Amino acid sequence: MDSKRVIVNAAPTRYIQKPALLRELGKWCKPLCQNGSVLVICAPHVLKEQSAAIKAGFTRSGLLAELEPFGGECSNSEIARLRNVFIKTHCAMVVGIGGGKVLDTAKAVAHFAQCPVAVAPTAASSDAPCSALSVLYTDDGKLDRYLPLEQNPQLVLADSAVIAEAPPRLLVAGMGDALSTWYEAKACMLSGAQSGAGGTCGAAALALARGCRDILFTSGEKALEDVRAGRLTNAVEQVIEVNLYLSGLGFESGGLAAAHAVCNGFAELGACPSAMHGELVAFGTLVQLAMEKNQAELLNVFNFCKAVGLPTSLETLGCAGLGEELLLLAAEKACSAKNTMANMPFTVTPEDVCRAIITVDRLNTI
Repeated sequence: MDSKRVIVNAAPTRYIQKPALLRELGKWCKPLCQNGSVLVICAPHVLKEQSAAIKAGFTRSGLLAELEPFGGECSNSEIARLRNVFIKTHCAMVVGIGGGKVLDTAKAVAHFAQCPVAVAPTAASSDAPCSALSVLYTDDGKLDRYLPLEQNPQLVLADSAVIAEAPPRLLVAGMGDALSTWYEAKACMLSGAQSGAGGTCGAAALALARGCRDILFTSGEKALEDVRAGRLTNAVEQVIEVNLYLSGLGFESGGLAAAHAVCNGFAELGACPSAMHGELVAFGTLVQLAMEKNQAELLNVFNFCKAVGLPTSLETLGCAGLGEELLLLAAEKACSAKNTMANMPFTVTPEDVCRAIITVDRLNTI
């Protein structure tokens, strides 16, 4: 191994996954909460449907839960509002329950308050819950900046029964995000690129990343079939863990490359407003494999995406009308210095990305 490489593996202190976990959050938070008062930031639908059960769970553990609804955006003003609530209610810990923006807000509030944080995702639609990062937006929903955090959450609490009841599309989007983990970590390992954790990809990150691909190929279709039928099975539990934990650790410690860069290029162009993050990343993975000229693996991933309903074409991404000029513009954005295209183990030009997008799109006509 190159003596200049430094392996840094990042992870939450503890990850717990089981059905009905939202009712016993207090049990897990109790050891981290010094004065017995917790600020619980909830998605509005969670507050409406489960506030009594959540509050009772904290009470049983001797904790006072101050439940506060999430305002809708992970923005500077929302973080400031919740920091004031935290101070006024004399809390010692923050808990976030809901989707990605709720969790990122909870992580940011705890970061500024210098206190422990627990996050409880209500869907497995991305690998963000485990990360030491919050994505901030403006109050009107535009991307503002990335806020690096000093540490990963102390607790990630995944209620698999709640997650399995979320719309199946969310689980599938999480599969798309997780699917990229192996291919991007492998690219970063070959190039020696720095990961989000501040080191280079080592054996642990690579093994976790490969596990994402292997488990999704084995259990992904069955998990989707089961959640559609309302069944919480071993396949569903496995895919939830892959989407949230294996991919979360794999991407942060392994690194990102072309798949996420292509996703960001399309997102920055605003070309596919109806596509979810994981759906764009899945398409970006296909583009990365096309650039790598790995035809066998490209077809394997293409067939998996088709089987679970991840987008494999510009049409299924919701941007069939994009001409080559706009595709090149998206490719230029993907190759910009702020994205992760430079983590590929070979030089990539916008023209290369554009050709690969067209190659993937044409696979649908074969």
